[in-house]
Amino acid sequence: MKLDVEVLRTLSKDDFRVLTAVEMGMRNHEIVPSELVHRIASLKHGGTYKVLKNLLKHKLLHHDSSKYDGFRLTYLGYDFLAIKTMVNRGVFVAVGCQIGVGKESDIFEVAREDGTVLAMKLHRLGRVSFRAVKSKRDYLRHRSSYNWLYLSRLAALKEFAFMKALEEHGFPVPNAVDCNRHCVIMSLVQGYPLVQVKQLENPETVFETIIGLVVRLAEHGLIHCDFNEFNIMIDDDEKITMIDFPQMVSVSHQNAQMYFDRDVECIFKFFRKRFNLTFEYTVDTDCTEVDTDDSGRPCFSLINKDAGFLDKELAASGFTRKDQEDIEKFIEGDIEKNISNGDDDGSEDDVHISDLNEENNKGIESLHLQDQVESTLDGDRPVEVKESKQKSEAGQGSGPESQDASDKEEDDRAIDDNDDAELTKRLNKQRKHAISAVRGERRALPSRNSYKYKGGRSSNNSKIQKQLCNW
Repeated sequence: MKLDVEVLRTLSKDDFRVLTAVEMGMRNHEIVPSELVHRIASLKHGGTYKVLKNLLKHKLLHHDSSKYDGFRLTYLGYDFLAIKTMVNRGVFVAVGCQIGVGKESDIFEVAREDGTVLAMKLHRLGRVSFRAVKSKRDYLRHRSSYNWLYLSRLAALKEFAFMKALEEHGFPVPNAVDCNRHCVIMSLVQGYPLVQVKQLENPETVFETIIGLVVRLAEHGLIHCDFNEFNIMIDDDEKITMIDFPQMVSVSHQNAQMYFDRDVECIFKFFRKRFNLTFEYTVDTDCTEVDTDDSGRPCFSLINKDAGFLDKELAASGFTRKDQEDIEKFIEGDIEKNISNGDDDGSEDDVHISDLNEENNKGIESLHLQDQVESTLDGDRPVEVKESKQKSEAGQGSGPESQDASDKEEDDRAIDDNDDAELTKRLNKQRKHAISAVRGERRALPSRNSYKYKGGRSSNNSKIQKQLCNW
């Protein structure tokens, strides 16, 4: 959907009031009822429905009456709410042309009052090209219900937080200015995407700088996860700037090594194909040698990850509360004590696991017993049950109590025998039906549409049939 900011000039305060009412209602409703919108907006003389008609005309809302009469925000209406908030804050005063399109966002130029040009990134999760957000990203965490607008807001907040933290630690990233809803305002990078560059004066130096950034991120506890030629900007002086951070994860993530190796492989593959480089060793930005494997690529397991804990500060993906507690214990010097006392915890875990295994074994044994009982069923006679042990145990008792107990056991056995006999009879009957059906001897069942007189009140057809029979 194209962003037409000219419509923004024609919207009044009542329009934005109704848009905000729909946004508030979408916290608990997928489709906000019309009555709820009217109550939240609180416009006089029934003006809410007139405003809704105007917003529908500009496609800022979507009307749905499948289950009940209601409305929901579109991405265009969400854009207008974010832009209006930014303008009221004085972040920018004008919106320019679109300069970038991605699978998750759109990027526009915006201008401040003094003429400074910034970049506005509008996250638009839920496009047809990228809808596997729940499996590819961890914005939801423990939540089960969501909508695309809410996911876009979470992605924008995460990117703004990472950009701000990386800038404070000296990484070459855009300057994070402000964030609201799904909109992120950042400085405009004066450069080009690396994928558009055909020639470089010093491709070896650029390659070493990029690999050094990947290693530095890992040393600070982060992995970019999408570090390729599309997310690397380079200017005329061959200065590198990295962008796009919503998918960053921690080095403690269960797939951290896979993501790290994939980022490194993307850089090696691009420079080998585009600039015909051959690789023997790798150096970082400080011109110090980095531990590499036999192929010359940085080894994730040999990287020193003590430069910082940005994943802890930003709650990066894969960094849990337990990891945070372990780091705090390590800083306090108590990690060795916990490791030495870890046998008790391990023993408790082993006991718990053994109990679970015993329960599983019991379940498996019960299944085997059931299979054995079913396998002993014969088509001509019932199942024979061994009762010698029960008879011996019943014979050991004496007196009226033991006599009652024995009588009760005999009744139970008689009931079991009757049940087995009935089950065998039913099985024999089903077997005979199956054999006769295979041989074609089964009697054809009458159609439900055929006439069948059941007595009682006669219908017109039955009367006609009786008259024909009398003739």
